[in-house]
Amino acid sequence: MKIETTQFGTIQIEEKKIITMPADMPGFPGRKYFIILERKKTRPFYWYQCVDDPDLAFVIINPCLFKPDYSVDLTQTLKEMSWETDGKKNVEIYVVVNTSKGVPDKITANLIGPLLINIKRYEADQMVIHDSSYSHKYPVF
Repeated sequence: MKIETTQFGTIQIEEKKIITMPADMPGFPGRKYFIILERKKTRPFYWYQCVDDPDLAFVIINPCLFKPDYSVDLTQTLKEMSWETDGKKNVEIYVVVNTSKGVPDKITANLIGPLLINIKRYEADQMVIHDSSYSHKYPVF
């Protein structure tokens, strides 16, 4: 399947790898379908590209790469998304990155809004963590 993206132009994706967000991405109503794009030159960062909107793409990263003790309680999300039978091992955790062109020291990550992706079902949910010591602007470097 071909999709249009502002960042990468027209790209070919595998339809079976499209991730559905049943509850939408918070702040982006109607945006339900995404794909993770990996680019060698931006590793360990990935792109969470909206399939429905070529202009909408988020930079994401595994938070344990820069905050090894990062931990969130998945119990409620597993229950709400009916993922209990899939177990935690099938859920990957990413956080959205706030980039700062040309100033790596100013790159931050939103640790209170992790993106949970069930890699078995190709479904995702963005949690909002309340009453946490984490920040929505945690320095990556």
